[in-house]
Amino acid sequence: MNTDAKESNAESDLYSAPAKTQIGHVHLKVSNLERALSFYRDLLGFKVTTMYGKDAAFLSAGGYHHHIGLNTWQSKNAPAASPFGVGLYHTAILYPTRKDLAVVFERLRKAGYPLSGASDHGVSEAIYLNDPDNNGVELYCDRPKSSWSYNEDGSIVMFTEPLDLGDLLKELGS
Repeated sequence: MNTDAKESNAESDLYSAPAKTQIGHVHLKVSNLERALSFYRDLLGFKVTTMYGKDAAFLSAGGYHHHIGLNTWQSKNAPAASPFGVGLYHTAILYPTRKDLAVVFERLRKAGYPLSGASDHGVSEAIYLNDPDNNGVELYCDRPKSSWSYNEDGSIVMFTEPLDLGDLLKELGS
């Protein structure tokens, strides 16, 4: 371990983020605002809370000021994000229930929107796709914390297995 890493670990031992800390929103550079709105607003169901002219929009679920910011300030008509460059791996959108995840999956299925994956992680179930600018998006729901498994050292057991999408759709009761 190098000296910088040792110092970093020593500093992290002195402070822990408060237990109720959350990541509040994501703000994405997009190449075409209307196309991005068609995805986040029309397909995923987020509501526009405010527009900043013709170059930016803020969207939310449940009336929050914004969960997602979209802008073309420095990216109008730019090429899609490269899957091999540095940057955001994906935005993760947490749904409150498994049924809510099933509803959004059914919307995607009916729209013929391509998925890049669907996984059971033990602690959560997730659907993966890319937005129109090739930004990764994870739509997921957590399993109850009481059902999580732990290793002897206290670390959480997580894995990646295929998600049974047929079983997920059973949540819709049809």
